[in-house]
Amino acid sequence: MEPTVEQLLSVCEAAARAGAEELLAHVGQFGVREKSPADFVTDADLASQRAVFNVLREAFPDHGLLGEESPQPSELDKDYCWVVDPLDGTTNYVHQFPCYATSVAVARRGELLAGVVLDPLRNECFAAAAGQGATLNGEPLRVTDAANLQSAMVAVSFPYGMTHDSPDLVSFVDIAPRCQAVRRTGSAALNLAYVACGRLDAHWACEINPWDAAAGVLLIREAGGTVSGCDGRPFVLAEADYLTAATPGLHEELLERLLAVGR
Repeated sequence: MEPTVEQLLSVCEAAARAGAEELLAHVGQFGVREKSPADFVTDADLASQRAVFNVLREAFPDHGLLGEESPQPSELDKDYCWVVDPLDGTTNYVHQFPCYATSVAVARRGELLAGVVLDPLRNECFAAAAGQGATLNGEPLRVTDAANLQSAMVAVSFPYGMTHDSPDLVSFVDIAPRCQAVRRTGSAALNLAYVACGRLDAHWACEINPWDAAAGVLLIREAGGTVSGCDGRPFVLAEADYLTAATPGLHEELLERLLAVGR
């Protein structure tokens, strides 16, 4: 028998909480190594992913598992695949900058069914199930009614290895003066969750991975927002790269500006 979205969401939350507990337990007590310049992995990332995967394997041993610390895109081809970022905002975590989260989502044949972004420091659980809406600690979420950049607070995610002529930075220079404010939090998962709950009006990223976006994309969709790739079509998990997420009234203007400056 197929699991219901409610059952999947319950496991999402249990797994995210297990991972978040490991993050709190390792604060200030972890080893660090570089994956690439400015891109780190800590003992906490690995411990958190193990804890998340243990919960998922116990609940659904036959499902695929795709995690940031074990990236195997072929897992997305499985009937059900869990997409996990055990620690989104690793650099923040290393510096004890209080902006990071555990993100867990599940898709069936590429369609997102349930997702959770858990902020362990604020004890905020952003959750969504397909067709069931989005919540923050059980309270319903809705995106804002922002309809233009001039009144919008927008977030951007910059990739590792950015240079002075990176598309992300070029876009930032063009868009920042047009907005009420632009933020870079260092956590794409929280940026997306914040769009869903109305703390932000939009978020864009020129390079994003499935585990960065999966739960947050579903949160925004279920909260009434719009998420697309650079072509304006709905964001596709298996093709994750470029992402624009915003209120329905703001999305087109933001995407047009990004494309006008070459993304």
